[in-house]
Order: sequence, then structure tokens, then C-alpha cells
Amino acid sequence: MSAANAAGWRPTMGDTTPQGENFTTKSGDYGLMLEEPLSFEIGGREKCGVDLDDPQGAPVAGLPLRKAAPDLPGLTEPETVRHYTRLSRQNYAIDLGPFPLGSCTMKHNPRLNEKVSRLPGFADVHPLQPQSSVQGALGVINELAHWLIALTGMHGVAMTPKAGAHGELCGLLCIKAAIEARGEQRGVILVPESAHGTNPATAAFAGFKVESIPANAAGRVDLEALKARLGPDIAGIMITNPNTCGLFEPDMKAISDAVHAIGGYVYCDGANFNAIVGKVRPGDLGIDAMHINLHKTFSTPHGGGGPGSGPVVLSEALSPYGPLPFTAKTADGVIHLVEEENAQAFDHSQGFGRMSAFHGQMGMFTRALTYILSHGADGLQQVAEDAVLNANYVLRSLEDVLQAPFAESGPCMHEALFSDRGFADGFSTQDVAKGLIDEGFHPMTVYFPLVVHGAMLVEPTETESKSGLDRFIASLRSLAERAKAGDRSLHSAPHFAPRRRLDETLAARKPILVWKGEPGPAGLPSPSEIGDR
Repeated sequence: MSAANAAGWRPTMGDTTPQGENFTTKSGDYGLMLEEPLSFEIGGREKCGVDLDDPQGAPVAGLPLRKAAPDLPGLTEPETVRHYTRLSRQNYAIDLGPFPLGSCTMKHNPRLNEKVSRLPGFADVHPLQPQSSVQGALGVINELAHWLIALTGMHGVAMTPKAGAHGELCGLLCIKAAIEARGEQRGVILVPESAHGTNPATAAFAGFKVESIPANAAGRVDLEALKARLGPDIAGIMITNPNTCGLFEPDMKAISDAVHAIGGYVYCDGANFNAIVGKVRPGDLGIDAMHINLHKTFSTPHGGGGPGSGPVVLSEALSPYGPLPFTAKTADGVIHLVEEENAQAFDHSQGFGRMSAFHGQMGMFTRALTYILSHGADGLQQVAEDAVLNANYVLRSLEDVLQAPFAESGPCMHEALFSDRGFADGFSTQDVAKGLIDEGFHPMTVYFPLVVHGAMLVEPTETESKSGLDRFIASLRSLAERAKAGDRSLHSAPHFAPRRRLDETLAARKPILVWKGEPGPAGLPSPSEIGDR
């Protein structure tokens, strides 16, 4: 082993060894870090990876025929498999390490959930099958609905919303329908500064005027400012609890009572339910509507792993206004999917209509119910306890090197919040986030929430071990110390990733989405177009 390798140095494209010797390879590969070109560069447009017979017979009448070969690269099967396998090795995944994304709850997905979701009768169910042939699938939806109601202390649940923001819209449409049924004109939704960013957007989309409520010095809703704004024009409040600062709202019941007193409703963003599941029932706090991200709290694929699901639990006051369809079990044990407002024995004429064509995402339902049943009530309570414990471990382990703006106000909930205050001049949160890539970790959520300067929001979740957290903490501590000491190498991090720091603003504003074969290294767009390679 060389002295450089013994010291822990790892080469990357164009880097130099500690002795100043430029290190390159002819292939562009560095050990198992493979330099992978675009598929257009690998495959030739004049060839095809499979043999196709020439078309026989006359063309079908009215069917347009291609006059030229598609402008796509021709790759053999081995070339295709190797290309995407190599790309996958450049991607980060929850099966490689923690995703410390605050406010996103990216945790391990139990393989048991996946196995159950692939069982015949779940994986191949069709939404237009006769109800008599899908009683098992409807039973899953119905049992999951009962669990969600029990865990939240609510009266009813709408299962059809497809994700968090879709659930927010569902809850606001219920509120809107309830207000209209009373013959009132209430057009304002209050949104605290500590709420999720989708909350004001959803309220505006639903036709409401949005007004902000400030936070107090402890990072919670300013109760007196809220009470001062309440009036007959207020339809309700959209509040995130625990909020985006990772803090529980101790005045939640007082907030609900005040809003109810003037005839308004309380919507709670349930994206952070993972922190309180089994410990707190939102219904006991006066919540009227709350969406639950099944793909967060109940550990199913998140983001690119598959579609989301955002059921909305409703209070007794709002349940009559929920959307169709919903499941209902009759005395004979048959489960019905109620799809009409005036269905026999299931009148739902006050509902606002439908959120989607069908009755939900079956894969998400089976995964979530499997997660719930495998944990049980006591296991779900431990989920919240361990998530909060892990977050506080991160908070207290780093508060001496990273400024934690609300650490003095008590323990956090599921996520720890830090700021970049105290770094040397010219150093920012972005430098630390990019440095984490060199350390082999996905960066935490950065610059959110907006109420904290240079925010770094870390959510370890309950599925990370202490040893895993210690590795992450040690890396983040090292980066914070380097930023405070003015280590200028952080400005060019990451150094050990397949690509260096990109011009993310330019990439977002002027993305290159079409292959043009323009000049550049191996036909790629030039580095000046896409940033430092």
C-alpha cells in the first residue's frame, strides 16, 4: 500500500496526490468508480441490438408508418445492462446508507412489506373488477382505514388522495364544502411560518387567500398573534405539527379551541406523523383534518421508488364532506365500495365529489398495513420514541460545533435543526452539504425551513443504529470544524464523486434535455455548459 493510500487519500478525475503528482487513468475509471458515457455515445444509430425481420404484407390501413429509423442509440443487451448497472453504482440509496433529509422521513423499507405487496390478488388487482371478486383487496383498504382512524383519534378517513399535497387539497375541499353548507363566506386560511411550504400553495390552489402567522422565539406558533387575527373571515388554519423546525406545538389544543371558537377548522399537515405515531392522537388536539403520508410514516417506497399515498383523516364535523369512494362493511360482513353519492344505505350527498378516478394505490395500502400489523400498537409507539431519541442524539452531539437555534427551548422531535452561523467568512451550508458527499453520505435538507439562516435539517429516523449515527455525526462534526477554520477545499467539494460541484442554478433554469451531439468531451456538452465536471 502506498503512503498516499495509507493516509486515506482517494483519487478522482484531475486530482493530485498529497505529493503533488497528477493522477489520471487512461480509461477514465478509478478503481470501482466507473466513468460512464451517455447511451448515445455507447450505441451507434446505424445498428440495433436485436434482429428484426422485415415487415411482411401490406401496411394496416390508417396506421402511420415510420419513414426513418428512430433517432435512438442501438445497444446490445450486455451494453444496456452494463450501462444502467454502472449508472446505478453512482446513485445513492437507502440501502447504502442514511438519507438524513429533514421533513422527508426517508427510512428503511422492510422487505416483508414488498413481499406482501407482490402477492397475487394485490399486485394484479384491477380497479374495474367486480366488487365480489376483490373482497380481499377491499378488506385491506377497510382495515387500514380503521387503523388510521384509531391511531389518530379521528372519525373518518378518505383513502383516495395520492400523496401529501393531494391530501392537503382534499382536507381544504372538505373545509370549503362545510363552510358552504353553512351558507357562510370565509375566504382566508392562516398558515404559520413553521408550516410546510406546500401548505400555503395548496390553500391558494383551493381558492383561499393565505395569511402568515409569525413564530415566537422558541420556534412555535405565536398564539397571541394568531388570536389577534381570528375573525369571521377565517376559514381555518393549516398547521404542521411537529413543525418544520422539528418542534412539537405545545399550544396545539389552545390553537384548535381558538379557531373553533370563531367557526373555523383546523388542518394539520401530517407529514411528520412519524414523530408522534402511537404517542399522540391528533383528534384529541382538536384537529379536523390531517393527511398521512403512508410512504413516510409506514415505510413504503418514497419518491422514485413508486407512487405516494396520502389518506386524510377527518373529524366528525368534516366526515360528511369527504370524497368518494370509500369502503363500508355491512352487517353480513360484505365490504362495499361506495362510489355514488346516493348509494342505497350509504348516503353521502354532502361530499364534495371525487379526488381521483379510482379508490387508491393498492401497493401502498398493502405495504402500509403490513408495516402496521408487523409492528403492532406497541411497536408503532416505539417507532416514534426511537425516531425522537435518534434526532435528539444528533442534536446534542453536534450543538457544540453547529449552532442549533432552538436547542435551548428543549428537546426536538424527529429532526434536528442547525444553522451555518459561526462558519468562517465565505463559508456556507452548501459547502458542508457538498462535503458530506465526499464522506459517502447523502446531504441533509439545506436552506429549509426559511426561518433559520443557512438551515441544515437532519432527520435520522428510527431505523438508523447508534453506530451508524456515530459515523454520520463524526463526518458532520469534521466538516463543521473545517468550515469554521476556513478550509478552502470545501469550496470545491465534492472531490470524490463521479462529478464535481455543478452549477445547479443553471441546470435548473436551462436543463439540457435533448441529445444534440454537440462538441465537447466525447460528444458531451462542454463543461462550461454544465459546470465543473
